[in-house]
Amino acid sequence: MDPVQTIPGDGPIVLGQPHGGTYVPPDIRAHLNETGRALSDTDWHIARLFEGLLPQATTVRARTHRYVIDANRDPSGASLYPGQNTTSLVPLTDFDGTPIWTTQPTPHDINHRCATFHAPYHAALKAALERTRARHGIAILFDCHSIRAHIPFLFDGTLPTLNIGTNWGTTCAAPIEHAIAGIAAGSGFTHVTNGRFRGGWTTRHYGRPDTGIHAIQLEIAQSAYMLESPPWTYAQTRAARLRTTLSDMLHALSDLALTGDLT
Repeated sequence: MDPVQTIPGDGPIVLGQPHGGTYVPPDIRAHLNETGRALSDTDWHIARLFEGLLPQATTVRARTHRYVIDANRDPSGASLYPGQNTTSLVPLTDFDGTPIWTTQPTPHDINHRCATFHAPYHAALKAALERTRARHGIAILFDCHSIRAHIPFLFDGTLPTLNIGTNWGTTCAAPIEHAIAGIAAGSGFTHVTNGRFRGGWTTRHYGRPDTGIHAIQLEIAQSAYMLESPPWTYAQTRAARLRTTLSDMLHALSDLALTGDLT
């Protein structure tokens, strides 16, 4: 199986989806324990949630599960959030802090997975961003994520529904952040900008506004569109309301990019 899927579009927006894949190669799956094989930390239904909202967008999806290797982590292994609980390049636990392996991956295993799964995803994402910038003079990466709203190992209390990340405003021009935050504020959903999730490695790595490539992450509380326990059922009515807000966000970004009004 190709570890990445690219759905090309001719607009200025690129949707990154690094955590929606559920494929685990059999030789790796054999070393996951029962907790790991449940794949609980998937960004469940993220492709369905965003499908068709902005038809001219390019979408880049990782097909491999984040337990194999996390495409939104620094390939060097450096932590995104030093001093806070998080999961690593190849997670050793799930989001509840429970071990997921019967046999932990070795450094050789991690290097092999980087080359086989992590690098192809980012090669595809980089190519999509460069094509988009060449066409429009600008590219905006909208990195799509979702997570359970209650995970005490990672954060206290209940996560806001819409968590906007720009690494303190460094990964995109200010009007991009303001547009998304403004739509979130008017949506009726709870929201925060640069709270617990202020942008993963993808957002921080590609977001270079001075080069014409902007990046913003949206981490969505899964309770807004699905049931947060097995079998992780998509909730059509909830999702429809959320999709309206997401559509507004993506169209606003496209308009900003096409008008060049980023000052």
